[in-house]
Amino acid sequence: MLKAVPTQSLSDLSFETLNVRYDESYKTLTFAMNPGAIPCFSYNLLKDINKFQLKMTDFLSSKEVKSDVDFLVFGSDVPGVFNLGGDLKFFVDMITSGDRQTLQSYAELSIDVLYANFINLNANVRTISLVTGTALGAGFEAALSSDYIVAEAGSMFKFPEVVFNMFPGMGAYSFLARRISPALVERMIVNAEGYTAEDLYEMGIVDVIADPGEGEMALRSFIKRLNKSSITRRSVLKMRNRVLPLEKQELLDIAHDWVDAAFSLSDRDISAMSRLVRAQSKMMSQNASNEKQTSQMAMQSHG
Repeated sequence: MLKAVPTQSLSDLSFETLNVRYDESYKTLTFAMNPGAIPCFSYNLLKDINKFQLKMTDFLSSKEVKSDVDFLVFGSDVPGVFNLGGDLKFFVDMITSGDRQTLQSYAELSIDVLYANFINLNANVRTISLVTGTALGAGFEAALSSDYIVAEAGSMFKFPEVVFNMFPGMGAYSFLARRISPALVERMIVNAEGYTAEDLYEMGIVDVIADPGEGEMALRSFIKRLNKSSITRRSVLKMRNRVLPLEKQELLDIAHDWVDAAFSLSDRDISAMSRLVRAQSKMMSQNASNEKQTSQMAMQSHG
């Protein structure tokens, strides 16, 4: 049984770029990204996620309400795409106009959002990223900020920033180095190789592989397994955080370096970034056309 939100106290949650769903049977609250024409981390999407997290933090810490949320699920409602990463057009606009402060604020808000997810909103909940398509750059980093990653087979993960002489600055190194060796992290960043969900499962980064189109079903099965060994699982996460602690300041320092690097880019680098924006727009336009065609064919077959 699905509800829009878990309790009446959250029934006023409404976002332009985010869909919130509650599954009472599994006590999961999903916040699914739906940011518009190009499914990237726009400023509006970051603000919506931040607003959602602050509301949830208040709710989960309330002494007046018994929480009925055990899992927060970070997902996407864009077919075939989890998130394409940072808002490259916004980056180009800020760099060319010399607006360092606004780009700095964007970077800091990104860290606010991902670190809040990483620390489970300082609440007794676990976080799961459900990846049902492409996760690039900050999209990959967002998935890594959760306790667990469930990904559909064939989903592609990649850090493309080296193409325009940048680096992933929203937690990639910090999150990945807690799962794999730093040498491998650096190879993933510098070589800009694409990795399937299956590749990342073998590397120990993805926790569960789902058949294509079966992400939600695999998520529910995984939650059943988590609940059966809840003491062990929670203890392992607690030990991980003790042995490999991550302070927010570490992420902020790297994000500040990222802003400095952005304002050191050459005209050639900025042009490469602009070309990638056009490629993303073309890809999403083609995806929308394919979705429409598939829908029309389905309607005709039923007719």
